[in-house]
Formats: sequence, structure tokens, C-alpha cells
Amino acid sequence: MARPKKKIQDLKAIRVNVRMTVSEYLTVSENADTLGITIPDFIRMRTTGRVLPRKKITPEDRKLFIELGRVGNNINQLTKKVHLGMNNTTVLTKQLSELERTLDILKSNIVNRDS
Repeated sequence: MARPKKKIQDLKAIRVNVRMTVSEYLTVSENADTLGITIPDFIRMRTTGRVLPRKKITPEDRKLFIELGRVGNNINQLTKKVHLGMNNTTVLTKQLSELERTLDILKSNIVNRDS
């Protein structure tokens, strides 16, 4: 299934160039880096009044969040197959084993990072 097309008002089609001093740029860059977002996202959020993230997400945490999202997606797909009566036990057992391994890796990453 293809990804749905964005509405025209949701496309980032307009570019705005802003001139700033070196110190202004360093301030904006530092603020964006502290929050873990890009400079354009920081400027966009500040100028449109959207809420800025409260704290920076480390790259390791970002990877964990992505992996957890993938695990959740896999669980949803397996659940859908079971509900539709596609109970191929061999395939489901293999996929559940892969999910279990992934969760074990994520758990060990979290435990090892915290200690």
C-alpha cells in the first residue's frame, strides 16, 4: 500500500532565507542542539508558536524508540493475521521468536546503559 499523498497545505514548499549574525546563529544552533532538533525545525516551532520539546532525546534513546515502534507494528500485524484466521503456526512461531529476540536485545541495551 502506497503512502498517502500530503495535502497541499501540509507540504513544505516555501523556502525562507534569514540573515543573522554569527552570534545569533550560534545561539539558535545551540538551542536547537540542546533540544535535539534541527535548526529549521527549531525556527519553525518558535515562529509558529508550537510547543518545543522539553528535553533532548539521545541518539541511543531514539534508536530504542524506533525499535519499539517496529516491535509494536509487528505485534499488530501478527494480531491481525490471527483475527483473520491466518493461523500458520510455523510462521507465527518464527515471527514471535524474532520479536522475543528483539525485545531481549532492547532490554539488555536499556539495562546496560543505565548501569
